[in-house]
Amino acid sequence: MATIQDHLGRNVLLHPGPQRIISLCPAITETLLELKADAVVGRTKYCIFPEACVASIPTVGGTKTIDEAAIAALKPTLIIVEKEENTKEIVETLEQHYAVFVCEVENVADAYRLIDTLGTLAHVEQAAQTLISDIRQAFSALPTFSGNAAYMMWRKPYMAVGKTTYITSLLETLGFTNPMTSLEGRYPAVTIDDLRRAQLDYVLLSSEPFPFAEKHRAEFEPYLPHTKLVFVDGEMFWYGARMLKAAHYFKQFL
Repeated sequence: MATIQDHLGRNVLLHPGPQRIISLCPAITETLLELKADAVVGRTKYCIFPEACVASIPTVGGTKTIDEAAIAALKPTLIIVEKEENTKEIVETLEQHYAVFVCEVENVADAYRLIDTLGTLAHVEQAAQTLISDIRQAFSALPTFSGNAAYMMWRKPYMAVGKTTYITSLLETLGFTNPMTSLEGRYPAVTIDDLRRAQLDYVLLSSEPFPFAEKHRAEFEPYLPHTKLVFVDGEMFWYGARMLKAAHYFKQFL
């Protein structure tokens, strides 16, 4: 048995040799499978990428509620969770019986660390390093954007992405400034007046978790006449393997 520290500094006792991994976070599941890790034996119902791979992997509930019997039946040696995506209660329940590794992603640097970590845990280290290198190269080839941008992710109430989030870090990496970081909370509720005061060049209307669509344009345009409204694919703002697709998306779309 070997002891490793997870991203929260918790000591995790790892089973020697190949692992039987259950992933409870969609971006983590996608990344493991894109790295060709054959150790994934379970996933959540929200882990739907890559489509060609996930169909044969059993589900064990969702990201906030789990099926303990389904997990036990898969006999995992390691369960990988993410601090924001999963709950503290899930971790405390599972760690009574299994090795639970908690990942944390709050910025782009953390996202690279995540890929490196998954490579180590699933014994696909070289594939992980290749992916990291490919993502860095793809992002370095992007033009530099500029301007104030708010990323809207919910309606009724309006909610924006704020400080200490991967999405804000990604926007800053692209060259944007996110004025919503001055508000309290990582995902602050905002008003139209908040958006007006921020002197925004762009409002990014995400497709998830709330699916903003063309019909919502009229809610913003009268109050933000000098702000460009951009509908964006929220999945391109996931961390992990999706970052490589995202770099190409940003180049073509933004």
